[in-house]
Parts: sequence; structure tokens; C-alpha cells
Amino acid sequence: MATKRMSPGFSDQVIGLVKSLRADAPDCVAAGVVDMSTGMLLSYETVDNHPPEVLDLLAGATLDLFQGRTVVMIEDIFKERRGISSENHFFQEILVNSENLTHLFVRLSDQQDIVAVVVCRKSVNVGMLFAQVRRVVREYSL
Repeated sequence: MATKRMSPGFSDQVIGLVKSLRADAPDCVAAGVVDMSTGMLLSYETVDNHPPEVLDLLAGATLDLFQGRTVVMIEDIFKERRGISSENHFFQEILVNSENLTHLFVRLSDQQDIVAVVVCRKSVNVGMLFAQVRRVVREYSL
């Protein structure tokens, strides 16, 4: 069965999404796109050089945040109690503040396995960050 990811131009769309996130997200220092079905970081742009092993771990960390064993168990319990049979996941956006940075992870609504990641300075206006990233992600329904 063919998926949207296999369609021609997908790579260009992913690169365009990363470039738009990097340009439009306020105080952005890095942006990327993770495919959780393959565990791969599909594309990224950053102002700093990072060790390759850190970038390799980003996809795994994103998968753990959205679909780690405990998260899936919680989703399954709520789906069962609410009588929901959808394959969609409950966690759509996750904001993580580290010591110096703010990290926003946003699942694409049309492709639940694709997550946009934006890293900004901690001084970012979080409301503007959400608004801009949501707008860009909506424009790039991969």
C-alpha cells in the first residue's frame, strides 16, 4: 500500500518545512523533522554544530516522548474507556524547557508518524512559538 511518504517530492516538502520552521519560528536556533515509523531524522537545520550521535538520538527521544511504552498504555486505557477505536494518538504537541532552550514537538495531523521539532532560545514568547509553528505545519500537510 503506497503512502504519502513515498510520493515524489516528499523530500523537497520536508526540506521546505524545515526551512520554513527555521525562518518563521521566533528565536529559532534549530528545526527538524522526525519520521517515527522509521526512527529517522529526515531533515534538520541548526545554527550550531552538534555531534552526529546527538542528532541520531533526537529521533529516538521524539519517539519516546510521543509513543513510549507508558504513553501508549495511557492512550490505550483512555481509548478503551471512551470507546474510541481511532489509530490517532492523543499527544499532538509537547513543549520541553531545558536550562537554556525551549523545544517544541508537533505531530502532523495528516501523518501521525511525522513530527516537526523546533528549538528556540528560552526567552521565546511561547504563545508566538505555538502560533507560528502551528501555522507552518498546517501549510505543509505532507
